[in-house]
Amino acid sequence: MKQYYLFLVFLLFNSCQYFDKQIPSEKELLQKELKSINWKEVDEYPSVVDCEKIDNKAQRQQCFFEVLTQLIQEKLSVDTLSVLYPELDTIEVKVTIFPNATMQFEPQFPKDSVAYDRIKIDSILKVRLVDFPKVNPAIKRGIPVKTQFILPVILKVE
Repeated sequence: MKQYYLFLVFLLFNSCQYFDKQIPSEKELLQKELKSINWKEVDEYPSVVDCEKIDNKAQRQQCFFEVLTQLIQEKLSVDTLSVLYPELDTIEVKVTIFPNATMQFEPQFPKDSVAYDRIKIDSILKVRLVDFPKVNPAIKRGIPVKTQFILPVILKVE
């Protein structure tokens, strides 16, 4: 029996090492988690009601871009842009979708472009590009986030 107690005490002292493990600090865990997140991609892309029924992530994204491009083209098709700038057939529009589901449109011009009145084109876009259907913002880890992308919009179809 004495040997049994001696053996039990020996196990008790050796087992303490299993309870004395280092626990990572909260900051270390946070830094590890932040490094594991891919900040360049979202979990769910923005979408409109017409694209909600699509399950495939890539197809839903493509549907959203097509619907948005078509809506922008329709709104700009009967506009003074083609009259003011007949040589302008395609314009790149930077679209920003904010977490509160609001959108902002900004024309993108080549760096060396001086042929266009940027202020006039920007004001035309702001007047025309209103009253869009509700857009659900992109989702990252369950939180709505701001997204930006550039859409090429064809102004004239010949």
